[in-house]
Parts: sequence; structure tokens; C-alpha cells
Amino acid sequence: MSAVSLLQRLWPRSLFGRLALIFLVGLVAAHALSFWLVFMERGHAARSMMANYLARDTASSVAILERVPPEERAAWLPRLERRNYRFVLGVALPSKASELPLARQLSGAVAQVLGPAYQVLASEPGQAGVQMRLHLQLKDGTPLAIELNEPGMQISPWVVGVLAAQLALLLLLTWYAVRLATRPLQRLADAADALGPAASAQPLSEEGPREVVQAARALNALQARVASYLAERMQILAAVSHDLQTPITRMRLRADLLDDTALRDKLQGDLNAMQALVQEGIAYARSAHSANEPPVRVDLHALLDSLVCDYTDAGRAVQLLEMPSLTVATRPQALRRVIGNLVDNALKFAGAAEIAVTANEAGAVCIAVRDRGPGIPADQLQAVLKPFYRLENSRSRETGGAGLGLAIAQQLAEALGGRLALANREGGGLEVYLHLPAASL
Repeated sequence: MSAVSLLQRLWPRSLFGRLALIFLVGLVAAHALSFWLVFMERGHAARSMMANYLARDTASSVAILERVPPEERAAWLPRLERRNYRFVLGVALPSKASELPLARQLSGAVAQVLGPAYQVLASEPGQAGVQMRLHLQLKDGTPLAIELNEPGMQISPWVVGVLAAQLALLLLLTWYAVRLATRPLQRLADAADALGPAASAQPLSEEGPREVVQAARALNALQARVASYLAERMQILAAVSHDLQTPITRMRLRADLLDDTALRDKLQGDLNAMQALVQEGIAYARSAHSANEPPVRVDLHALLDSLVCDYTDAGRAVQLLEMPSLTVATRPQALRRVIGNLVDNALKFAGAAEIAVTANEAGAVCIAVRDRGPGIPADQLQAVLKPFYRLENSRSRETGGAGLGLAIAQQLAEALGGRLALANREGGGLEVYLHLPAASL
């Protein structure tokens, strides 16, 4: 896997994750750079202080060794030893001085304090535990070396704690800032998802930064216009469908007066089809107001069982399969109409229907209405949910359909906060699922 593909996989998908990652990486990098600069400056200052202290201490130690008898100098060496360096007698002078910046800095500082009477050279012995040696000769020609130990990284424990606290604070502030910036976008997305033909979403709160207020106002205005257009459309559909009933009734009466039996039967069939279309149009318009029904807690098994009993009493083959005992918060009349429309659809094209109910641990409910009819082509499973869409081959006007049964069920399902899904069954037939989320109402 290449580095580019790996970065693409690790790159967050959400705006929250991307902004948080960018801010966090930037702040941590800036924090690390600042710490590195401070650490380097502190090291430079520490080296300068060490060079000055080493030079003064070396001058004092050399003065002591110059004044004591040569046979007593070895006894004085442990007394002159320090934590970071020690004095050694008898080490030969190097053939070549070290060119390291630190070596030149230390040898120069010691030579400046000792004066021109002493020549100080620096070398790298390559010995474990010894970083550098400074070489000089006492006035009687005795070689003297100053061995500097390898410095260890010494960081106070409180520094680690402070750095960890700073990083935690950066992480917390980054999360809060990004959440503050992206939360209005999430509210706008939720409000946009709530828009629908049967939804009655509450207007967004017009508070917060200026850009968020402007977007909330625009979305509220859009929501009001959509609701107005939908209400006007439903009102026109209901009015036209209602007004058509009067001329249809007059035409039916006049058709009854015809002497030609064949012509009278044809006209009566056309009028019946028109009457069914008008009635379904009125039902579709009324389904838009299903969201006004107050939600209540109902026994789902009792509601479905009463519906199945009504069909059984009418001599229709409808069966409710074994289901768990569930109490749900829903709009019972709208739910009854959804299941009724789906059952009517199954009876119309298959002659029998069965209802199955499942629920998951989160409380979401799925009600399935199954039949063994002709089914629906896979490429038209979504299209049949549109108003006035009919399948001419398997579900034609001769069966009484006007293309509104599933559209009404879809609109009622949205009023319940759920959705419809269609699938063809193995072995033939159709299965329609009504998914109701746990907290839909």
C-alpha cells in the first residue's frame, strides 16, 4: 500500500474530523517547535555558563597544583574533581586539536582565564564515558588533562507534566473550537433532512454567529415556502377530486337511462374507474395531514391483530405471524392506514397477505407485509412509490389501481418518521417493509 493511499484511508471523512486533525497537528507542531527553540536556547546558555565556570575552576585548580610539591599533586586530584569533569596527570598532548565548536569554545575560555603562559588544546579521546579532554602543561612541564564526562539528558519531572497538561489543553480547546464551528452545520443538515411532504419540522433557532443566523433564516424561509407549495398542491388535488364527484354522479345517472345495455356497461366501467381515481386522489390529499394526529403509546400487537381480524371477518386471507409484545409511541390511525394500504395492495395482486413484525435491541420496529403475487421489476422498486405511477404489465388499471396506493403509504410512513422499502421475495412475490425508528416521534 502506497503512502498516498494510506493517507487517503486515514484522512477523516467528516468536516469535524478534518478540521480537528488540521488544527491539532498545526498546534502540536507549533508547540513542539517552540519547545525545541526554548530547549536549544537553554542548552546554549548552559554551555556558556559551563565554559565560564570550567575556566574559573580550572584556573583555581591549576594554581593549587602549581604551588604543591609534585609528589603531592596526585593526592590533590580527588579533591579537585567535580561531577562533570576531573583532572588527570601524565596524559600526553594530542598531535591535533579538535575542531568541534564546543571544543574550541571550552579551550578558548580556559586559555583566556589562564593567560598566555598556558597553551590549551582540546581532543576527542574516543573513550567510553569521556566526551572531551582539555590538555595543558604545568610550568614544570608536567602534562595535565581535564576529562569532561558525557552529558546526560536531564529534564525535570515537572517539565513532562507541564508538557502533557499543555497538550491536553490544546486537544480540549481544539475539540471545543471545531465542535463550535461545525455544530451549526449539523443542525442545518438535520433540518434539511427533516423537510418532506409529510414533515412538520420546527424552525431553526436564529441565534449564533452572523453566518449561521443567515443560513438559518434562509432555511426557515425555504421550509415555509415548501410547506406552502405542498399545502397548495394538496388543496388543489383535494378540491379537483371532490368537485369531480358531482359530474361523475350525474353521468352515472344518465348512463342508467340508456337503452343500449353494452354501451351502458362500458360507460359504467369507465365511471367506476374515474370514481376510484377520485377517491384515491382525495385519500392522497388527506394523507398529508396525518402528521397532525397526536402520537400515543399503543400495543402494536393489539393494533395489528384488530386489523387482521377485520380482514378475516370480510373473508380475506390475511395472517399475522408470531410477533413479540411491543408498546410503541406512534400515530395509530396513520399506522393503521399504512398497513391497510399495503395489505390491500397485496390482496389485489396476490389474493393473500401475511404480516411479520421484528424489533431490534435499540427499539426500532420493522413491519413487513408479504405476498406471493407477480412482484415488481427490480429497476422499478423505487419508482412505484411515486404518485400515479403504475406498472402496465402486472398491475394495470383493470385491477383497479390508480398508482396512489403505495404513494399514500409512503407519505403516511414519512408522517410516522419512518420509511418504506420494497423487495422481491425468493420464489415470487413482494415484501414491503415499514421501518419505524426507536425515537421517530
